[in-house]
Amino acid sequence: MSIEVIKSGALTTLQDLGRTGFQQYGVPVNGIMDERAHRIANALVGNPRSYATLEITLMGPTLRFQADAVIAITGGDLDAKLDGEPCLLSQPVSVKAGSELAFGKRRAGVRAYLAVRGGFVATPVMHSVSLFARGGYGGFSGRPLAKGDVIAIGEPRVEAGAAQRTPRRLRSFDGAVQQGANALIRVTAGREWRFFSEDARRAFQETEFKLTPQSDRMGFRIEGATLALTEPRQMDSEAVAFGTIQVPPDGNPIVLMADRQTTGGYPKIAQVCAVDLPRLAQKMPGEVIRFSVIDLDTAQRLLLSQEDTFAAMEVS
Repeated sequence: MSIEVIKSGALTTLQDLGRTGFQQYGVPVNGIMDERAHRIANALVGNPRSYATLEITLMGPTLRFQADAVIAITGGDLDAKLDGEPCLLSQPVSVKAGSELAFGKRRAGVRAYLAVRGGFVATPVMHSVSLFARGGYGGFSGRPLAKGDVIAIGEPRVEAGAAQRTPRRLRSFDGAVQQGANALIRVTAGREWRFFSEDARRAFQETEFKLTPQSDRMGFRIEGATLALTEPRQMDSEAVAFGTIQVPPDGNPIVLMADRQTTGGYPKIAQVCAVDLPRLAQKMPGEVIRFSVIDLDTAQRLLLSQEDTFAAMEVS
């Protein structure tokens, strides 16, 4: 079973949950930008969440299926069409051998996720198949999808029809997230929050920021009010995470994303809550971002609630 790449799209990469356990050696975690969409897509076709999906950015590929398959597309709406007809999102879809899946004009979000029952077959690097383009490893021979590639599909782990029995609650989960795309991005106060001026802390919470075109999978650069420290500080580099918001000397924040470095030395004003990272990952350059600071207990409750939803629905 395999899929032939007719057109590659702007940036189509193989991603899973990332390579953990190697940050002490300077190896980035990498992995998907929108974990929620990735996990929903896998659950809908009956895959474990650890299986890789295709992360399709802005302009999608054209794929020809060389065997019957079951797929699911979640996350951003990039006008997916199966044999020229609109392809349903956020639910399992049966695909016949010889069918072509293509993507058109962006409608909402930036990144769509394609899962196929049985998963994509690729050689792991440090326990992950996620592409790290800057490092030249993972994915398909260390690069994004290219025209002429043939992607192997693994054997399904669930019986036929299992994914179709997935509760409607999961299918609607993705849509509910899209509908809240313009909601505030919730954060917790960062390690150096107290070292920023009162004006900076207020502006961070009360004013709008815009995502700049200089944003990528490594970090989102945003601009708006200049965020100043009360006085210059000399800091040592220390560990950073997905969603850490650093503020370099120019006062314009950088939100670290999936391909982030392992350490950073800029002051950290905040940390994006894990449940809101997917919505942030679907932002387009030029779009507005507003932050809301919540306490750590609330952030943890939100994450545990989301995990409870998945626990009842995902394949182990």
